[in-house]
This record gives sequence, structure tokens and C-alpha cells, in this order.
Amino acid sequence: MKKVTVKEYGIQALRDEAQAVLDLIPKMDDQFEQAVSLMLHCKGKVIVTGVGKSGHVGAKIAATLASTGTPSFFVNPLDVYHGDLGVMTPDDVVIAISNSGQTDELLRFIPMVLHTNIPIIAMTGNEQSLLAKYATCHLNISVEREACPLNLAPTSSTTATLAMGDALAIALMQERRFQPQDFAHLHPGGELGKRLLMTAADVMRSNDMPTLTPQMHLGQAIMLVSEGKLGLGVALDEQGHITGLITDGDIRRAIERWQAQFFDHTVSDIMTRQPKCVSKHTKITEIQHIMQTHKIHSVLVTDDDRHLLGVVDHYSCML
Repeated sequence: MKKVTVKEYGIQALRDEAQAVLDLIPKMDDQFEQAVSLMLHCKGKVIVTGVGKSGHVGAKIAATLASTGTPSFFVNPLDVYHGDLGVMTPDDVVIAISNSGQTDELLRFIPMVLHTNIPIIAMTGNEQSLLAKYATCHLNISVEREACPLNLAPTSSTTATLAMGDALAIALMQERRFQPQDFAHLHPGGELGKRLLMTAADVMRSNDMPTLTPQMHLGQAIMLVSEGKLGLGVALDEQGHITGLITDGDIRRAIERWQAQFFDHTVSDIMTRQPKCVSKHTKITEIQHIMQTHKIHSVLVTDDDRHLLGVVDHYSCML
């Protein structure tokens, strides 16, 4: 008989949990839509509660909801008996999680919620449970069996619960038309938040700009472009307005084309006369889109009169 490897145990666990999530799909009904509607129109907060493993999952669901535009937090039902009931108002909605639907600590907490006329969204694996019975709407998170070989440790059931919580959050995001900018405002410390909130002014290089004149010979221009260490030079007229841009690539192509006559030519002979420019208020994400669309590595930052304020290159955007 072939010995089962440790890897195969792990693969089977993943298959069992993946199947448990897929099995939720046929159980999605108008109760799910009602739950989303309750949360969407909630004027207060969504309060998630649960005990044990359900509590851990509930805390994550609350965090996901909060970070995707639904004011939410987790409350341990045990703490409710010691003053935390005061955080609840009739404008709130409660999500109560219990796989059995019969968790004693949770059931003792439910009458307090009902007395305050707060809607309850129950997430249980037992449609006949007391929690399901007293809830405003019920989301069925039942699983055929746990991934645990003893069918005891909460594994598939907690995965299914977490997935149902994500389904609620995603549906709410769609209904709210939640945009990347909204996500960034709630995650200002993350990479996405930085890219969405930061502007050209935050990352541009503005000192020691490699500036040239259109009449400058290319031999002198090469020296200034090299000293600038940006791989480019910006051509300005006598009033300081941008008239063009040359890059290392422009210089290489000019050398290949003119060879010995290269030094007889000026910046105006090879410069791009309409370089891509942005304002200092342009978001980094928009600058990245411009670079990708036009296959360029830098953009110029200008004021309304086309005076050079700085340069943003590809590396500046790598936050």
C-alpha cells in the first residue's frame, strides 16, 4: 500500500476547504440580498460578534468590512455583560456568528439586541437553530464535514464563514461603487494608499535640473545630461518655457545616424518638441499610466505657464 505523504494531507485539506466554499453557492438566496440591504442602509455601525473560533473569524470580517467602506467593529458577547452593550444603538446592525447556532454565550446576548430593535444577521450552519430562528435574516454556512480528519476541529466551517463574510463585503463594495481612491483613504499607510494619494509634488526631483537650450551643441548637451543623472535634458527658451526634451536614447540614435558629424548638431535637431508634462497635483497612479501608455520613463512637472518645476521618473513612482 502506498504511504500517504505529508504533502498529500495538506492538498486534501485544501481541497476539502475549497469544496466547502463552493458548496455555499447553492445556498445563496434572497436572505443574502436582505443582509446586504440591511448593511447598505445601516445608519450606524455593523457590529460583528461570535465566540471562540467564530469570534476570531468575526473579527476579521469586521476588519474587512471597515476597510472597504462599511463602518464595523467586533464585540465579544462576553464583554457585553460588562458594559459593552452601551456601544449599540437602534441604528446599528449585528452580525452574529455561530456554526451550531446554539452557542450559549451568544444566545444570552441576542435578547438584549432584540430588545433594542437592532436587526440581526445570523451566520450559522444550522437553519433550525435558535440563532437562525430569532435572526432578521439567516446566512447558511453549513459544511458537509470539516477538513480535520477527526471531523472535529473547525476548519472547513471557519473557511466557509470567512468566505461568506468576504462575499458580503464585496457585494457592499459593488453597491456602494467603492473605488480605489476610497480604499486608499482608508489605507493611507499601505503601498496602494501611497500610490493613490501621493502626487508629482511629493516625489519629483526639483534640484539641479539638467536644463539645456535648443541652440546648444550636442557635445555640451551630453555632458549636462550625464551630470544630471536622469538620462535626459530639458530644453528651455529664454523665458524659461519648456521647448523640448532629449534623452539618452535620442543621443545614441543621433550618434548612430550622424557619427562624425554628430557634434555639428544642436539640441533642437533631436529634441522631442511636445514632451509629456503633468502638474504638481497629478497623482502618481496617473503618471504611471502615462508612462506605460507612451512607453516612456519620465514626465516633466510644469506650472500653468509651462515652466519646469521638476521631473518624475519611473523609479520615483516605485514607492
